[in-house]
Amino acid sequence: MSQQQPRRPKPDHSRDQEPIKYSDVFSVTGELASKPIAPQDAAAMQSAETRVLEQTRKSGPAAVMESAAAANERAGLVRHDQANVTGDEGVTVTKTNAGGEAWITEAVEGQVVGQYIQPEVPAVNNPSVTPDPITVGEALETAALSAADKAVELTDVAAIQAAERRATGINETLPGGVAAEAQCAATRNARTMRFEDKTTLSDVLSDATTMLPRDKAVTPEDADRVVAAELRNNPYMSTAPGGVAASMAAAARLNQNSTT
Repeated sequence: MSQQQPRRPKPDHSRDQEPIKYSDVFSVTGELASKPIAPQDAAAMQSAETRVLEQTRKSGPAAVMESAAAANERAGLVRHDQANVTGDEGVTVTKTNAGGEAWITEAVEGQVVGQYIQPEVPAVNNPSVTPDPITVGEALETAALSAADKAVELTDVAAIQAAERRATGINETLPGGVAAEAQCAATRNARTMRFEDKTTLSDVLSDATTMLPRDKAVTPEDADRVVAAELRNNPYMSTAPGGVAASMAAAARLNQNSTT
């Protein structure tokens, strides 16, 4: 009489898998760095973003946390009702108005995980003189002045690509265009050791208007796409002061003021 062999238990791969922690997606330190991102943490950040921004940014901290938390839950590493961020600080989204610009700061347990400009336009009375609207090319040239010495990096390339596509309506990088030149500059800079030898935004963007085959006035939607691109490609989830995203946001604000 044969005996039935006992079944070997299926391996529990979740025991060997590490959860996605805050330090895996954000530049954070201390106890927070080692905490897994949980579903209720992500839900809290989504709620905070919605209260302040009236939406959840597609590439913002809430979206990043949602993706990480969902992956952790699917792997059985966290519960759906689990929250690892608690206390008075918890998750926060704040808006600070400075010089007519709305700066958004997102934090978890007091540590900043995202900071960027929200294209926001305050209402003004009808001006007696209506200036010409600022174009995408002109906004890029403004960045060449306000962040002249900034070495071109991949985050700048992403923002310039987004700006070029919004200006031309062509959803690809144009050969010989300003975005292609920025990509080449970022590649060279990655291999260049001395800072003084790196290619800067001033080198790439000074003649942006002449390098765009088609240009257009900057709108808040244009600025928002560029801000999102720069933010999404920056490991610190922030935009560069005076950089491409900041210049586009300022142009959108000024253009809206001139037509209000």
